[in-house]
Amino acid sequence: MSTQPAGALLHPRNRHQGRYDFAALIAVEPRLKAFMIINPYGKDSIDFANPAAVRVFNAALLNQLYGIKSWRIPDGYLCPPVPGRADYIHGLADLLALDAQGEIPQGADFTVLDVGTGANCIYPLLGQHDYGWRFIASDIDPQALTSAAETLAANGLDKVIELRLQSDKSAFFKGVLRADERVICTLCNPPFHSSASEATSGSERKWRNLGKQDPQRKLPTLNFGGKSNELWCKGGELTFVRNMIKESKDYAAQVLWFTTLVSKSAHIRLLQRVLKQVGAVDVQVCSMAQGQKQSRFLAWSFHSAEQRKNWLVTAKS
Repeated sequence: MSTQPAGALLHPRNRHQGRYDFAALIAVEPRLKAFMIINPYGKDSIDFANPAAVRVFNAALLNQLYGIKSWRIPDGYLCPPVPGRADYIHGLADLLALDAQGEIPQGADFTVLDVGTGANCIYPLLGQHDYGWRFIASDIDPQALTSAAETLAANGLDKVIELRLQSDKSAFFKGVLRADERVICTLCNPPFHSSASEATSGSERKWRNLGKQDPQRKLPTLNFGGKSNELWCKGGELTFVRNMIKESKDYAAQVLWFTTLVSKSAHIRLLQRVLKQVGAVDVQVCSMAQGQKQSRFLAWSFHSAEQRKNWLVTAKS
């Protein structure tokens, strides 16, 4: 399954089409002006090598396009590129529409679980704004949840986005989903790397690919930041997602679709085998692209198409 036309840079409903209007962004977030530069092509831009600039840039985007008037994260926490995160949300909406005769389920009757929301809480902010979904957002880091709670309270979203601490670092749904809760989908941005050194190497490789290595200047290790639990875990992405799949079987009755980003395409076939082993009824690989970057999310359900259709009809009624 593909969530966008071939050759598209972003999902058609993604709000981040075309060049950024920096004048409009500065109007809503004056702090951004201090980070403006002229890029090698003679165009206005910001210094994307500066973590502080990226944080303020995100705050401006969220304010201008999503009405988030206050968004801040502590130093060192993952500051995600918003356009790519929005594509995941729109891809989920398209996936759900397949079970609803092409109509995207919208509104607070539908609950989504964000596994590992981080201090940025980005997926609930985007999904709640564009589709009105209610969110449960979990994380293993109390400080991350404290920061996310401040954003929600400042924007009056704490009634539609509920934060929950995952006290068991080896679990995904256990201790977060209550026995009487049903959610239309889960989403997750897993730690992609297997060690801190691998995460650092990946960042250095990204700099080289982008042509931003400058011997005269000391660049940050990670321009988007990230705590250890956000970037790497033992066994890396493959082990993380495999364990999520295995646990998902225990929550099959409570979740319509389980989903997660998968950064490495080579992992898909291996994960599909695990899904077959646990008895997933439907498996989808949903493709996304941002410029030269190709990405995807993996989705699986333990319910038939007819069962999923009835679920959504019942939830709305």
